[in-house]
Formats: sequence, C-alpha cells, structure tokens
Amino acid sequence: MSNGQTIVRSNAVPVSTPGEVDRWFQAEVHKHEANLKAYLRTSFPAMREVDDVVQESYLRIWKARARSPIDSARAFLFKVARHVALDFLRKERNSPLQSGREGIGLRVIADGPDAVESVSIQEKVQLVAAALVTLPPRGREIIMMCKFQGKLRREVAAELGISEKTVDEHLGRSIKRIEDYLRRQGAQS
Repeated sequence: MSNGQTIVRSNAVPVSTPGEVDRWFQAEVHKHEANLKAYLRTSFPAMREVDDVVQESYLRIWKARARSPIDSARAFLFKVARHVALDFLRKERNSPLQSGREGIGLRVIADGPDAVESVSIQEKVQLVAAALVTLPPRGREIIMMCKFQGKLRREVAAELGISEKTVDEHLGRSIKRIEDYLRRQGAQS
C-alpha cells in the first residue's frame, strides 16, 4: 500500500492448502462478523444488503489469502467491506432496478389521485367554498381559524376577544349551516 501499511504481502509464496486457509479464516476473519456488520450499518445506513456485503467481502478476502498471506485480517476485511459497500451503493444508485427488488416500489402511475378522484376532490372543495360564503362573517372567520388553520378554541377566543363558549356556539352553528347547505346540494358526506 502507498500509505506505508502492508496488509497483503504480494511477494509471498501462495498458500497451497485449503485447510490452512479455512483454519485461518475461522480464527482471523470470521470472528469480526458482528463488528463488521455494525460498522457497515453505521457507516452506510442507506444500504439494505449488509449481509450480501459481508459475504462478498469474505469471498474477496478468502481469494486474497489463497494467493498470499495477509498481515492484518481485520484491517483488510474492513477495507474490503468498505469498497464492496461503496460498489453496492454505486450500482444501486445507477440502476433503475435495485438488485433483488425488481419491480418493488416502482410507480407505474403517479401516487396522487387519479383523474376521477381529482375531479371529485375539486367538486367537494368548490361545494365547501360555496357553503363558507353563505355563512355570516364571524362564523366564517371562526370556521377558517379552527378548521383550516388548526387553531385551538382558546387561541381563537383570545385572538378575537371573545369567550371560548362564544367560539363554540359560532362553530356549532356554522358547521350545522355547512352540513345543511351540502345536503341541499346533494352531497352525501
């Protein structure tokens, strides 16, 4: 490596026995699995394929160890896993179909309401607007503040300089008038 750390010895004699690599892997690599997964989850929170990254990292470190000895298995494992995770994220970002989830989450049509639903919503809004126009000014003001601006009755009372009971009375009468208006117009709810 250029930074002075030597993780893989490139001039070493390749390891020839699979049993030796197997024992080395169990003793030096596999014991770091829990820490590796924790590292990946915190460093790459958007990644869902943590187990896949771990398995791919194991495969790569296994192949590297079969070719030549590794000085620090833990450091090499974490470095390999970081590169694998970045590769996974890069592929996921560039692919219109995310690996292993083809078709899931794809929107064929926008999530919004369809044309019929949009017309229905517009008609309801127009009906409510027409009903609001028929209210006396104070009742309309209180309905707007409570129902459309989400203010509490006590806030409306303080702002208008009236009692909460008066707000309740205006609110009750105004809602009844709106319901009557909508019923006369043929609205069901």
